[in-house]
Amino acid sequence: VLKALKPSTRQRFIALEFGYPDPETEAAIVSAESGLPKERCVPLVRVANALRDLKGQDVEEGASTRLLVYAATLIRSGIKPD
Repeated sequence: VLKALKPSTRQRFIALEFGYPDPETEAAIVSAESGLPKERCVPLVRVANALRDLKGQDVEEGASTRLLVYAATLIRSGIKPD
């Protein structure tokens, strides 16, 4: 059935859903991308997961992995995390 549909129509009905990596993997990604030691990235990931759990409760978007990398980069450059 999908072969008979025009590409523009088919795009409307096919989607991929992406999730976030598990916390251990995400901390490793943030560490590798930012240069901040992994043990210092774990709390950032923990906060991000807490924010993501609030989705649908007045928070529409959680903290992305890219946002965590930016925050970790700022921390590595000397900005205090608190």
